Amino acid sequence: MDGALQDLGKAIAAALPGAIRSSTVAFGELTLDVEPARLIETARHLRDDPGCLFVSFIDLTAVDYPNRVPRFDVVTHLLSPRHNLRIRVKVATDEDVPVASLTSLYPAADWFEREAYDLFGIVFAGHPDLRRILTDYGFEGHPLRKDFPMTGYVEVRYDDAQKRVVYEPVRLRQEFRTFDFLSPWEGPVDYVLPGDEKASKDEG
Repeated sequence: MDGALQDLGKAIAAALPGAIRSSTVAFGELTLDVEPARLIETARHLRDDPGCLFVSFIDLTAVDYPNRVPRFDVVTHLLSPRHNLRIRVKVATDEDVPVASLTSLYPAADWFEREAYDLFGIVFAGHPDLRRILTDYGFEGHPLRKDFPMTGYVEVRYDDAQKRVVYEPVRLRQEFRTFDFLSPWEGPVDYVLPGDEKASKDEG
């Protein structure tokens, strides 16, 4: 199987000169790293070429590498029912560079791209309705970025006096503590506690 996938990767790279940065096979799946400017051309070839026929759109997501430039990988998974093969297509980008929307080729990409926009802040050029899909209308930031705080920026509650939902800055209910693990209340101790002298001698 791996040999067939490697041959398929070479065939795709030969059919699209300069479009495929790299082709690797892992866990029975072919991964193509594609030039962002050639994404639509590559996806059309994968869908329409008789040797590919990746007509089923399975998934689209992103991966955040905050210390890398460009920061994000947009990852798309496609299935070829005719050949019983799966393929992963990766495109590198950042928050300022739009990625071409696949909705014109795969209508099922619509909500997946909205999710990547909502949670990572990746913009998809040519998307027919690019707006948040999981977070609220007034939400700030993108929760799946590695630098997004675990607590978020705002908290939501229903205010009974105002009879509506209100947004407030996050307030931590407990201040940060440095735990003293020598305390008898926070962990095992290496010293004898007052009143335990006799018990310690008996154990020894």
